[in-house]
Amino acid sequence: MKINASFFIAIRYLWGRAHEGVRYLRGAAAGIAVSLVPIIVTLIVADGMIRGITDRYIELGTGHLQVIDYNDYSGQDETIRFINEAGNIKGIWQEQRGMGVLAGKSGKTGVTVRAIDPSFWDDPSSASFLKVLDGVNKPETSRDIVLGETLARNLGVKPGDNVRLMTVTPADEGRMSPKTAQFIVRGITSCGYNELDALWCIINYEGARRVFSADQSPTYVVKIDDPYKKADSIAWELHNKLPASYSIYTWKDLLSSQYSSYRMTRQLLLFIMALIVIVAAVNVSSATSMLALERQKDIAVLKVTGASVKGVSNIFLWGSFLTGLIGGFIGVAAGLLIGRFINEILMFLEKLINFFSGLFRGREIRILDPGFYLETIPIIIDWGAVLIIWLFTILCSVIASLIPAAKAGKLKPMVLLRKT
Repeated sequence: MKINASFFIAIRYLWGRAHEGVRYLRGAAAGIAVSLVPIIVTLIVADGMIRGITDRYIELGTGHLQVIDYNDYSGQDETIRFINEAGNIKGIWQEQRGMGVLAGKSGKTGVTVRAIDPSFWDDPSSASFLKVLDGVNKPETSRDIVLGETLARNLGVKPGDNVRLMTVTPADEGRMSPKTAQFIVRGITSCGYNELDALWCIINYEGARRVFSADQSPTYVVKIDDPYKKADSIAWELHNKLPASYSIYTWKDLLSSQYSSYRMTRQLLLFIMALIVIVAAVNVSSATSMLALERQKDIAVLKVTGASVKGVSNIFLWGSFLTGLIGGFIGVAAGLLIGRFINEILMFLEKLINFFSGLFRGREIRILDPGFYLETIPIIIDWGAVLIIWLFTILCSVIASLIPAAKAGKLKPMVLLRKT
């Protein structure tokens, strides 16, 4: 039997009338489609969360690259000239960063103190992730300070309030000396991610002289065109251009453990969801067995008219292939549709849950608690991963049907005719 004949008979079994046994393959295709929806939605949500959090860290925190001059042999202008020679540079800002303790009305807490050129916060890629809730988005004088939303709430302060910042700087003979300075809160900002909002307090570079050591090595925060693809190549180019006193770090170096943790969590979630797809694909084996059992008369006729063992087996293999193909397509399409509108769906569910919770005077429920997640999930679709998932589904469907298809091809025609 030619492959074309096997293929068209398989289509007949899949699209024919329900009483011809096609309900088994249709049911298996529906099972595959349903199993693919959560894995596609998980992929979109996981990639969106990872990209959303990473973008905030690299655009507002580490930058795409950091260049540190440990010996400070070159002046600021000379260093910026060296860096700009690498090309594809969007911006360079000098920064000092350290740890401290910030005290306000409601208590005190550890913070990350950032002193950076105010123009950093006006950069389009920075401004796109930063929301000013009250006051201004950057300190103007050496006594101004801007706080993250969560930090300001924990300290119980608002614009116009005074706060005290204590840091520790090196003193003579290796001892450490505390430094305390008073600042005025000028603004409260949020990047939409609690972990960053809870730690950041921002001062300008003049204010850093009041709390940091004067001989601290300067750091240059660098932004480039495409940090996800070009960071390593530009870092290597800078390494070859800059003197030996400089060290260059990409955002991948600075966030390596955190980013690896995100990626590992993503892979684990996809692996768990893939098990559901494998279980659904196994149903194709059962559907193929039931179809072969119900179509015994057809198999006998095909065998009597000269069909080979391989030709009959190919009918059921093609059937399982088409089942995986169509079920996978429907499941992927449905998953992409749900993933595209996941924020709207979560908002609707949140309102619905809180409506019924309010009837029983329950507390407000947040599905995406901003204390742990992003307020809005960016929609990121990894088309390569989607294609791999679809092909994996088809492959599982075909593999699952190999044994029942082989058994169907070996059935004896005379035995089948006697039974019918």
